[in-house]
Order: sequence, then structure tokens, then C-alpha cells
Amino acid sequence: MDAQGRGRADDIDPADQWVLNPRTGEYELRMASSAPQPAVPKPREGGPGDGAPGGTDGGRGTDGAGRRRTTAPGREVPPQRRRRPAPEEPAAGRRGRRPAKKKSTGKKILLWTGGTTAFVVLVAGVGGYLYLKHLEGNVSTTDVGSAGSSNFSKDEAFNILIIGTDKRTGAGNEGYGDAGSVGHADTNILLHVAKDRSNATALSIPRDMIVDIPDCPTTQEDGSEKVIPGQQGVRFNRSLGESGRDAGCTMRTVKETTGIQVDHFMMADFNAVKTLTTAVDGVDVCVEHAVNDKKSKLVLPAGESKVEGEQALAFVRTRHAFGNEGDLDRIKVQQQFLGSLMRKMASSDTLTSPTKLVKLAEAATKALTVDKPIGNVGTLKDIALELKKVPTKNITFATVPVKDNPAEEIKATVVVDEAKAPQVFGMIRNDISFTEVKQQQKQEAAAVAARLKGTKSDPSEVRVRVLNGGAAGGSAQKELQYLQTEAGVTKSENAGNAPTELARTTLEYAPDQADQARALAEILGLSGAAMKPGRSVTNAQGLPTMTLTLGKDFKGAGVKLNATSVKTPELDKSTADQVQCAS
Repeated sequence: MDAQGRGRADDIDPADQWVLNPRTGEYELRMASSAPQPAVPKPREGGPGDGAPGGTDGGRGTDGAGRRRTTAPGREVPPQRRRRPAPEEPAAGRRGRRPAKKKSTGKKILLWTGGTTAFVVLVAGVGGYLYLKHLEGNVSTTDVGSAGSSNFSKDEAFNILIIGTDKRTGAGNEGYGDAGSVGHADTNILLHVAKDRSNATALSIPRDMIVDIPDCPTTQEDGSEKVIPGQQGVRFNRSLGESGRDAGCTMRTVKETTGIQVDHFMMADFNAVKTLTTAVDGVDVCVEHAVNDKKSKLVLPAGESKVEGEQALAFVRTRHAFGNEGDLDRIKVQQQFLGSLMRKMASSDTLTSPTKLVKLAEAATKALTVDKPIGNVGTLKDIALELKKVPTKNITFATVPVKDNPAEEIKATVVVDEAKAPQVFGMIRNDISFTEVKQQQKQEAAAVAARLKGTKSDPSEVRVRVLNGGAAGGSAQKELQYLQTEAGVTKSENAGNAPTELARTTLEYAPDQADQARALAEILGLSGAAMKPGRSVTNAQGLPTMTLTLGKDFKGAGVKLNATSVKTPELDKSTADQVQCAS
């Protein structure tokens, strides 16, 4: 690794540049002697010496046996050196700076690297900050203006548009993409991360999907703004590159097509696949049949293989080795590949190797172009840490539901399937999981939790009217049918649409209806927070009735709100923990 341009990668292991400052207890980046160094506090005059790397004693120190040694005048950090055995225990009667602690074998394996993982080390101490600033310098940024969010929030759900361009940059890419391409939106994944970080959805957007591209304000090199006119009925991939459109135009096109607000974007070209897979020593893939694609030069035997570099790029780029040789089948292969890459990056083999993590950090940052609000060291770190919280088993890969373009005789493009896509888009907008995840039970106030405790009425005695307050059309009637025919709540009625839409389903009831409310909450899977003590209304028979308002989180008739994911339309999906073979 070349830290800030200093040092040679072939001479120094990147992990060896991290040393423990014994006075601060933090790991710091040790650079070449010609570079400015983080100050290391000196021990008190006459105090015991310290043989730990990076320790100083007014130009003097001690070796492992406590003997005095000298260094060049003014040098505060010793020159770079190879790893060596830990110092011996201090001789009897002489105390070291800290009591010796017995370390487990696992910890001994990791401690020589300067910390348990490089990412933890990189975000701690002055040296870590300097290195993160170095990584920040690798990242290119684009000002997308109002197309995205002005900042990143660690406490909210967020949407990042991941764009892979077909721009041919870098050596060895002559065989891919169009020779004169300005960099179209070739591969597009909308990554939604849930507010509670329990799940995420990676929704692929076909490049050949017909969309309307809106007018796009773009920031020019001189700081001025130019509005690039939109286009109707064109391929999605033309939202980037053509006529000077930037990633902000692609973000606006996603919003126009799906109704989902994109907060940020990350864009990479062909080299990203090469460098990232090489950084983790290859990614495992699987194919049902042997592949020998003359166009992409991908050659793989049937079964499992490991690909990296040029071969990995060929794997995700080929259109002729799988399925019907179309873009939709290639998307499935790319999703399988990304799932494998995520598993590899999250594996202990990668996370316990600072050398790999440093290579991965260098490769990722050099490959990326992002929007300005996330192009700084602190925000990139925050995003990485938030993404790390999501279990791979709850990262869902799916594709926008599409169908063949009816306007074409020879089918080459697709259009949004209006019968299926709106529900998929709505689930992402409303932060609803596509996977069967256990809902994270947040501690409620005692008074709220107590609403679920106590006697319950028989379902036949429960009186409730059902309103649609943001659920899919027809949900109130479907839920009513379920309550009457399967749950035994025969004294229920459909009250139509609520005056306002709600994000969450609620049940309002009078205090003397608490027994009925608890019975219905058990049937529906309502939390204490969803139960709203208040007032009742009078039904057609003049009897007091509770009010159930189905919010945007409604999962379908008969599906408990505290159970699994919503019943989705027929959607071809997979999760990042699944090992699949491309066919």
C-alpha cells in the first residue's frame, strides 16, 4: 500500500504500518520518515522506557529486556520495520508500563496487524483519520443538486442508486461496451436499507426498460446550471451520459418511474468488478452447465468456480451464456454474483485480514463516484457501518416487474408491469421488508405494553368497523371477509376509506372495549403501540364499535402485522445468503 503516496507497496505490508501508541492506547498509521508524523506523547523524564513500536523517551528507549537504546535526534517514530516477536516479560523487580495480560490464541493472531480489523483501526486515532482522508481523496464526486438528499441520516431508512456504466476506461476493457460510449446507465440497482436495519432490498432496474426521462438540471464545470431537456418513451440507460446527463438525471428518472425518492448514488465502471474481486482474492460462482462464451471469453466448468479480475468482469457482462441471452437473465446472474461478493466481504477470512481490508478499501474508493453529500470521510464511514448491520439473509434481490413492450413487433425492450410493480414500489417507499424477518421489538412504555395484557372477549363478541387508511385498494373488504369467514369476528363491517392515510395500522377503542381490543389485537398481530384507547363509534344497530384503520404497513388479509413479510405479487427474488447456480 502507498499511504498518501509515501512508501512502496512491494516493500511494506499495509498491515505493518499500524502501530500501538502505548501512551494513548490507540493504533496509529506509521508512515515514511519524510512525511509529517502524528505526535506521540513522550514519557515523563526519568520514567520507565517502552519498547513498543512508536514509543519515545526523549530520543531514548528500551529494548525488550529493558536495556537503553538510542534513536536519531528528533525522530519521534522509529523507521518502518518487519514484524518481530513480542518483547520479553520485564525482569523481576522491574515493572512495565502496563501489567501483562494473557491473550487468547485468536487475539494473538490478530494483534500483530494493529487491531482486530482494518476498518476498526482505520476509524480510530489520528493515524486512522489520516488514512480515511486518503481514502476520501480516492473518491470522485458529482453535484446532483436537489435530485438527492443534502445529508445522510443514520436514524432513517435510505435509498442508494448503484450505477454501473458501460464506459470503457482502463486497460483491458476494449472488449466491453460501446467504443465511443459516454457511459450509459448499464447496470442499475436501487438499494433500500430499512430504518431498523433489519433488512434491505436491492431492486434491479433493467437498462432496456422504457421510461420517461424528466428535465434535468445539471451543474457544469464552471459552476453554472444547465437544464437538459427530458425525453419520453426511451430506454432507461439513456438517463446517464447522453446529452451531458449526470447521475442526478438517473436519480430523477427513478423517482419519475417508481415514485421512490433516491437519496444518494454510487457509480462505478468496469474496473470496479476487477479490482474488488481481486482485493478479496476472488468470488465463488456456480454454473449449471459448462460455459465457453466466445464474445466475453468466459470459460467455466460446470459447478463451482472462483473468479476474479478479468474473468469476474466477463461473468457479470456476458449475455450469451445463460437463459435466453437477454438482459433480464443477465440481471439474475449479476444478483447471484453480488450475493456471493457480499458473503465474501462479510466472511471472517476477509474481516480478520487487515491486508485484504486495506486493499478492498483502496479498490472500492478508487472505483467510486458519489454525490457530494456522501463524498466525505465521516459519511462514507457511517454508510459502511450502517450497511454492516443488515444480515445477508435479509438482503433481498429482485427486479422491477416488467413485460414485453407491446409497441414492438420484434421484442427488444420492456415496460413496467402496472399490475405488479406498484405494490413492489410501494413496499420500498413504506419501508416494508421482502423477507421473513422477525420484527425488532422495541421496548415500549409499561402503559403501552399493558394494553395487550388482560382478559379477551370471544371473537364473536368483537364489534369493529374496518377502514382503508393507505393499504392497497380493496384491502378493507378483503380483511373483512377474512375476519368474518375465518377469524370468527362476525360483527364486523366495511366503513370504506379513512379521511387520511396512515403509515401504521391502528385500532381505536373505548375503555370499556378493552377486552374486545385485546382479542382483535391477538388475531391481527397488533402491537401495544397500534392500540389507541379513545372513543368508540355507533354502528347501524346503535351499538358501540371499534375502528380498525389499515395503514400502509398492512400485509394482506389474514397476515399478522407482527409476523413475516407482506404477501408480494409473483416476484422472482433471492437473498444474499443463498448460493445459486446460474443456468
